[in-house]
Amino acid sequence: MQNRITDLFKINIPIIQAGMVWCSGWRLASAVSNAGGLGLIGAGSMHPPTLEEHLVKCKAATSKPFGVNVPLLYPEIDRLMEIIIAHGVKIVFTSAGNPATWTGFLKDKGITVVHVVSSVKFAKKSMQAGVDAVVAEGFEAGGHNGREETTTFCLIPMVRNAVDIPLIAAGGIGSGRGMLAAEVLGAEGFQVGSRFAASIESSAHDQFKQRITNTEEGETVLTLKQLTPVRLIKNKFYQQVYEAEQRCATKEELAHLLGRARAKKGIFEGDLDEGELEIGQVAAVIKEIKPAGDIVKEMWAEYSDIKASYCQ
Repeated sequence: MQNRITDLFKINIPIIQAGMVWCSGWRLASAVSNAGGLGLIGAGSMHPPTLEEHLVKCKAATSKPFGVNVPLLYPEIDRLMEIIIAHGVKIVFTSAGNPATWTGFLKDKGITVVHVVSSVKFAKKSMQAGVDAVVAEGFEAGGHNGREETTTFCLIPMVRNAVDIPLIAAGGIGSGRGMLAAEVLGAEGFQVGSRFAASIESSAHDQFKQRITNTEEGETVLTLKQLTPVRLIKNKFYQQVYEAEQRCATKEELAHLLGRARAKKGIFEGDLDEGELEIGQVAAVIKEIKPAGDIVKEMWAEYSDIKASYCQ
């Protein structure tokens, strides 16, 4: 398949693996890229030396294009950007911040820049900032999310009508059927997170991966909207957050409850009680841990088969 997304990233299949904290290391990124999609290293959970190590190993593991996801609120972002430039990274996805802050700098270095948005307002701001594409992510998605709670299939056509740059859909997409539905609404590429979090190459703890496959409908919830909204699997930690919010806890109280490294505890260390278990609603249909390359191939085959059947 060839479209504006495959041309932009020089890939064969318009599947982009999301740069998820504590899941998206060099093994996952290289596996997705080797399968024909675009793998992303998630720098949001990496200190600068760790990112450097993952870049070196990813370049050794694949000759295909891959990129880095950088949350713009990251405290050591200046150093991350230095490392990205030094290692010749060609594609950067930014999120959680103002796209105007770094887009011009990266573009001047010849880097393709994509920004993740959860609203039409920020899609327009991203286009004005000069990004090459946007990811429109609905509130079904795991991890940090939009306060507006706009669903993916409502957001995609609104963003498509608002901007004319390449558009990638994200949030709740974990199958070829979902990809085709997003394409009909205006998407040209498909960012997949939760499905790859439960892959063999994901750097998440095995207990977290297994918890994903055991998740049922209604077991994830968007919470912590006073701080930064995040979709979590319900567990002991979530219950503490819920009770605090019910009694109208202040931002400071919620921040203290969240503390530091709560996502690392849950996702990377496998503490299913006290950890922050970030995952999307689509987890309810994920029932098996598979190699990332197989996931790419299966999603693409399903997409292609269903699309062909409708075009006969």
